[in-house]
Amino acid sequence: MSGLKSLFKQTFIYGLATVLPRMLSFLLVPLYTSDGVLSSVAEYGEVSVIFSYFVLFNVVLAYGMETAFFRFFNKEDDKHSVIGTSVISLIISSIVFFVIALICQNQIASLISIDVKYINLVIWILLLDALVIIPFAWLRAMQKPMRYAIIKILNVVFNLGLNIFFLIVLKNLAINDSIFESIYKSNFEISYIFIANLIASAVTLALMFPFYTKTKYIFNSKLWKRMMRYALPVLIAGIAFSINETFDRILLDYLLPENIAKVHIGMYSACYKLALFMTLFATAYRLGIEPFFFSHAKTENPQKNYAKILEFFVAFGAVILLSVVVFVDVLKPIIVRSEDYWEAMWVVPIVLLANFCLGIYHNLSVWYKITDRTKFGAYISIIGAVVTLVINILFIEAYSYKASAIATLVAYAIMMLLSYYFGRKYYPIPYNLKKIGLYLVLSISFSGLSFYQFRENYIMGISMLIVFLTIIYFSEINQIKQLLKR
Repeated sequence: MSGLKSLFKQTFIYGLATVLPRMLSFLLVPLYTSDGVLSSVAEYGEVSVIFSYFVLFNVVLAYGMETAFFRFFNKEDDKHSVIGTSVISLIISSIVFFVIALICQNQIASLISIDVKYINLVIWILLLDALVIIPFAWLRAMQKPMRYAIIKILNVVFNLGLNIFFLIVLKNLAINDSIFESIYKSNFEISYIFIANLIASAVTLALMFPFYTKTKYIFNSKLWKRMMRYALPVLIAGIAFSINETFDRILLDYLLPENIAKVHIGMYSACYKLALFMTLFATAYRLGIEPFFFSHAKTENPQKNYAKILEFFVAFGAVILLSVVVFVDVLKPIIVRSEDYWEAMWVVPIVLLANFCLGIYHNLSVWYKITDRTKFGAYISIIGAVVTLVINILFIEAYSYKASAIATLVAYAIMMLLSYYFGRKYYPIPYNLKKIGLYLVLSISFSGLSFYQFRENYIMGISMLIVFLTIIYFSEINQIKQLLKR
């Protein structure tokens, strides 16, 4: 019992440390989209494009070594060799990237149409972030969740605080104070955003620096080759997932006319953030429930419990989907402050449903994790990435960000269906398809009606929400009572 208690405690702490950095991007949206902070929607579009490259290059610079570290740290007797090999590998690869990127920064800026001054800051941030990958993995391997969470949360606090200082406070101080006036630069907002990120990353590395002083720098070439063989599929799956998650902004930048590309990306990215309610729910749920999947894998008939877990996830997710859609115009001015961004509100139900499908996919993926068929996860992610690329490339020129939103939905829906299909073959789970299908059909239908037919008609929207909640209540009340008794 004490071991299980410790497991759930660590899961909660790691979950908090994972969800909060995601919350940062959500919390910054009201700041970036407020009138007078960024000079235009296009500036926010440029920031969004750069952060999309961040997601991709963070995956590339990690190249699956974090996952390989966990695998071999628990498998090998010589822990110091695993730590040293991992650290040396990442230090060398990060420095090589850093040097090449700095030398070629002008060519990179020209290739991706981003100002070289931003590229310079991005290169430094990527280097600092890469150097804390193994230290953070080591904290998790050594079961130090509190230290892990504190440092992660401090990174968020510094980043958020510095953004507020540079974009709002410093500007106001410069009006009345000659000292701050000499520091403040006008039309420097995008640089300030990345300077805030850079300082937060530097503070994080400084806090993790004791790890480097204690590490024994032992490099085992044979071990490194084994780790790289293990890491390569993880890298491929990570690249595929980053394509599904953010690559549409990069494609919008390439495929739309230059005079509208950044504007459309800014509107799309801001409104996309309203789907974060679903993303945060799915992430927190997955982090909390994955230990349960593995701890119950060898119990009698675990499939029954897995089926019930998905049913509860779909019920809660469906309520979030409908609730956000019904009240989206109440949330809109709170989160996306300027009306200049609201033209892209059309995508909100689409991306909410897309992230709902992704959450269902993660729940369905229990079958390949339990049966050690993780290669299927990579295959399915790659198929999703191909779908994302194809739809975006074919339809962006005609439909702009609407094509990107639909591509995300189609990709995640296909991944969900493929996981269910292969799961039936390799690890059958008795999902209650009638009940799950009912929740999905009703929530999607009510959401579509509320948003596209009865927009801002709260009598209709709330009525549909009440009807749906009533159906959920009477469908699940017996299960809820049983859980509470247990």
